[in-house]
Amino acid sequence: MDQIIGDPYNIPHPIRYIGNLISVLEKSLLGKTKGIPDRNAGKEKRRGVLLWFIVTITTCLITFLVLFAAYIINRYLGLAIEAILTCYILAARSLCKESMAVSKELKKGDIPAARYSLSMIVGRDTAELNGEEIIKAAVETVSENTSDGVIAPLIYTAIGGPVLGFLYKAVNTMDSMLGYKNDRFENFGFFAAKADDVFNFLPSRISALLMIAGTLVLRLFSRDYDPVRAATVWKRDRLNHRSPNSAQTESVCAGALGLKLGGPHLYGGVMVDKPFIGDEKRKAEIRDVARSNNLMFMTEGITVFLILIISALIYIACNF
Repeated sequence: MDQIIGDPYNIPHPIRYIGNLISVLEKSLLGKTKGIPDRNAGKEKRRGVLLWFIVTITTCLITFLVLFAAYIINRYLGLAIEAILTCYILAARSLCKESMAVSKELKKGDIPAARYSLSMIVGRDTAELNGEEIIKAAVETVSENTSDGVIAPLIYTAIGGPVLGFLYKAVNTMDSMLGYKNDRFENFGFFAAKADDVFNFLPSRISALLMIAGTLVLRLFSRDYDPVRAATVWKRDRLNHRSPNSAQTESVCAGALGLKLGGPHLYGGVMVDKPFIGDEKRKAEIRDVARSNNLMFMTEGITVFLILIISALIYIACNF
């Protein structure tokens, strides 16, 4: 379903409701911070923890009740609702669509339009980026979100169904909205950022290994991918990020494509110094955006295949 329809923009999306809940609670529990002296760091951290638990408990409870009610009414209705909710948890098609919009504008030579499309999927400032920097930024967001938006949600949903899948999405959404080390969120978003690190610790590393496997498969069809360099760069650069998880899949993609990613970038007008990831074996080109998406889809395919195999083995063992 995700491959066919992705995230429809014209109908309500559960993740948007989670985001709205986070926004309402943030305004209520944190309020205005600009120009307020003697802010209580401990109090802000405690309120951030309270927000986290309210959002996660609410998300899990509503998801469970929706599924429970659907299955009580009719088994097939329950299956249909569960499938739809699972589709909402995944973001592969949408990630591809948004990143390829950047590629499309670059092919037309419209740099301002490419910058605007890129600004929809990255947090950095895009106004001054040149063509190659835009390509690298798009590749980075596809590779990083292969874990956050595709593989990790698949893993959690495979383990605990949509309830655990939406719990993960709530944790990830709170980090993306609150987990900034700036004046407003440094304390309030502290717990949200750390919780996201914990939830992604194992999935990000599993995603990296599966992405290396995806590089091996793609190598059979194209010499654009180098599995040996992907594994080498991952081993060397997988921790070249402030987050313990974000560079895991990004380093694999950088090695597979022979690109040098990362480095200093502007965020809200402030230059943030980040380590480089990978080696510049060649200059980035527009086709690299499509290559990174191919790697993302191959990684997803391998993950789904392994989940099916493991599920079948568990089923056989339980019924032996």
